[in-house]
Amino acid sequence: METDEVSIREQLFHNRVREAIICVLLFTCLYMVCYLVLTHFKKAAEFITDDIEDATVNKIALWLCTFTLSVAACAVLLLPISILSNEVLLTFPHSYYMQWLNGSLIHGLWNVVFLFSNLSLVFLMPFAYFFTESEGFAGSKKGVMARVYEAVVLLILLALLVLGIVWVASALLHDNIARKSLYDLWEYYLPYLYSGISLFGVLLLLLCTPFGLSRMFSVTGSLLVKPRLLEDVEDTLSCTAFEEDSLRRKLNCGSPSCWVKLNMEAMRKEYQTVQSRRVALEMRRKASAWQRNLGYPLAMLMLLALTVMCVLMVCFNVLELLLDDTAMPRGMEDPHLGLASFSMFGSLGAAVQVVLILYLMVSSVVGFYSSPLFCGLLPRAKDTNLTQIIANCVSLLILSSALPVFSRTLGITRFDLLGDFGRYNWLGNFYVVFLYNMLFAGLTSASLTKTVTWAVQRELIRAFGLDRLPLTVSRSTIPLKLLLASGLSKIQ
Repeated sequence: METDEVSIREQLFHNRVREAIICVLLFTCLYMVCYLVLTHFKKAAEFITDDIEDATVNKIALWLCTFTLSVAACAVLLLPISILSNEVLLTFPHSYYMQWLNGSLIHGLWNVVFLFSNLSLVFLMPFAYFFTESEGFAGSKKGVMARVYEAVVLLILLALLVLGIVWVASALLHDNIARKSLYDLWEYYLPYLYSGISLFGVLLLLLCTPFGLSRMFSVTGSLLVKPRLLEDVEDTLSCTAFEEDSLRRKLNCGSPSCWVKLNMEAMRKEYQTVQSRRVALEMRRKASAWQRNLGYPLAMLMLLALTVMCVLMVCFNVLELLLDDTAMPRGMEDPHLGLASFSMFGSLGAAVQVVLILYLMVSSVVGFYSSPLFCGLLPRAKDTNLTQIIANCVSLLILSSALPVFSRTLGITRFDLLGDFGRYNWLGNFYVVFLYNMLFAGLTSASLTKTVTWAVQRELIRAFGLDRLPLTVSRSTIPLKLLLASGLSKIQ
């Protein structure tokens, strides 16, 4: 009997060690990738300076930002890893090599991501900002530790301020619960704070994702070679090169009269525009016929299919919310993996769910950086200061940590939320969840309709060369039917 208890304890110990090793390996890989990404965007002048103290502080802050960005990447991969793990266990239920993939590992991964998300948002990122801005207390010895002391004091003051705000908010909303002792700080107030942050992230996703879904068409189109049915690439390229050479000679003109007559700033902008147009034309000339005529339409059709699929799944989830209580998002303590698929279409449906979750995340990031409020945070290669990097890491962590709740609330997947992700109070409110689904479906449908109609007409105008007419071509001057008729007659 005692031998059996020892063997059970040994097995539990080995399982815990194995899960810890897997989590560490996954996080290490993501950390290295995120460090390479931040190194690509950081401003090198802030890390190579004559002041060794400033360089050391900036390196430590960059490490903290890398840690936060790694946690954000883990939060994005939570649902895809969980869904794919369930399908793998369904496909290989008795495989010896898949015994490490179990519900305990997935549940532990969710708990670790939740813990590190709290740690990064509440402590690490504020500390990184205060650390880079601090100089040490007046009269104290200068150095890195003096900055650490000042940053810690500022962080404690900020924590007390936020704790007071959370206590007041909980007192206004739940008077009887707010009277609890402060010993419930870890069990109640910190999850309550993170619930508010998650609600803010979900609302931010509600605003950014529909806008990002519409912006995905233009962003993808700028990365691909667009077809031009009636355009002579060689002729257009030679004209553009001649125009670029003319502007370059005018900019290099050293005569004082030229400086008086010409607006140099406007000419520089025009020169950059012509240069970018020449680069696009050279890329079009080098592209094959398949890339010019087939790649762009297929990419647009794929984006349109993914967006329409998201809207249809949300509409179906709205109907299920009205008819079935099980459609409400909720948390679960023990994920029973390998028993049944989380999609009615099996492994194919699960793969589609993973693609849609990642597509929604990419669209939300595109919408976030395209919005007028946050476009200033867009990082630039080798020219992003450390404060801007911290702001970007915090923003991405808020969006990514709300992605599992966002996907489950919209009905993109049936995988229920694990650990503390399912403890949010507002998830059990039917009216909040129903209104959220309706707003997302309405905003996405309106953005998609406007984007597709205007984009189709604009691309047809460019494809048939009507954008080079002397008169301004607008929606009112050339109807869509007349445009199609003229294009077909030109092709014939």
